[in-house]
Amino acid sequence: MNWSKIISPRVQAIPPSGIRKFFDLASEVDNVISLGVGEPDFVTPWHIREAAFYSLEQGDTMYTSNYGLLELREEIANLLKRDYKLEYSPKNQILVTVGVSEALDLALRALLKEGEEVLLPEPCYVSYEPSALLAGGKVVRIKTRAEDNFKLRAKDLREAITPKSKVLVLCYPSNPTGATMDKADLEEIAEVVKEHNLIVLSDEIYSRLTYEGEHTSFATLEGMKKRTILFNGFSKAYAMTGWRVGYVAAPEEILQAMMKIHQYTMLCAPIVSQKAALEAVRNGDKEVEKMVKSYNQRRRVIVKGLNEIGLECFKPKGSFYVFPSIKSTGLSSEEFAERLLKEEGVVVIPGNVFGESGEGFIRCSYASSLDNIYEALKRIGRFVDKL
Repeated sequence: MNWSKIISPRVQAIPPSGIRKFFDLASEVDNVISLGVGEPDFVTPWHIREAAFYSLEQGDTMYTSNYGLLELREEIANLLKRDYKLEYSPKNQILVTVGVSEALDLALRALLKEGEEVLLPEPCYVSYEPSALLAGGKVVRIKTRAEDNFKLRAKDLREAITPKSKVLVLCYPSNPTGATMDKADLEEIAEVVKEHNLIVLSDEIYSRLTYEGEHTSFATLEGMKKRTILFNGFSKAYAMTGWRVGYVAAPEEILQAMMKIHQYTMLCAPIVSQKAALEAVRNGDKEVEKMVKSYNQRRRVIVKGLNEIGLECFKPKGSFYVFPSIKSTGLSSEEFAERLLKEEGVVVIPGNVFGESGEGFIRCSYASSLDNIYEALKRIGRFVDKL
């Protein structure tokens, strides 16, 4: 069989995840400490797991509405109103999805015509570009810089726009850099969005993991709600990555287009996960606060430690990642990460995995225990000293 003629050229053109490569390499090394995993090290809080057990005991094993459980959508609407003063109808403006990843895929497929452009500030999450390409879009990368704390600047956005530009993807707090954008920063971006009639996909999955200042939801800015598809979920703040449940809030017309795809592909998120999410959104705030407090402590430790080693690292204000520069070592991002793994047994992710502008940096997750972070810093320091 000539598989190159059988497999879609669009799929063949997409490289495998650079993150997965390092997890495969790590399986070959003993006594590994991983700062590579982008998920909480906490177990899902007991009261959330208990709600899932109870739902199974009650026989909740059936499909839900394609939109998701109405009571969950109502609670999500209440949350958005409470935290951001955003009002969405739970009946036709909120959709429960299988994580934010599905929501992103739905939105891009619902919006893009062949060859229309998706504007991606880089470094960015690894799924954005492949999802855009699979939807028939063309990706336009916008470089962000360490000296700006990896914030998107309106000037750079404006210069990247062409007549084919349609969608801007924002993710703040950011994976992989931990960068945040305050309200004044976002208002400058909103002006450009308005000028050029863009639609914004605002991935706010790390919104609850904000350590300094307040998170500003892009949809709250003047005139932006009708232009914004808001993504969020339960994976990061509630330590529910494996439950695979997220949500999207959007204007009704866009949501209906996304629903057409969702109902023929995914049908609905698992009911047990939705029941667990319902308990999380109703009663999970105290557990979130505990986890955020712990992440904040780890954030301070890892930033201080990396800077003392000589790997310059700005202090991120959100998510659970740091993005230190390794340029002083003379190694490329991949060389640094591969040698660190093989010589000291520490997993980090090379910055170029997140786009060309990530070269010269590595991503370290501090969603790991303090003991692991201290030991990892010791090993990284020893590795850098040997160079």
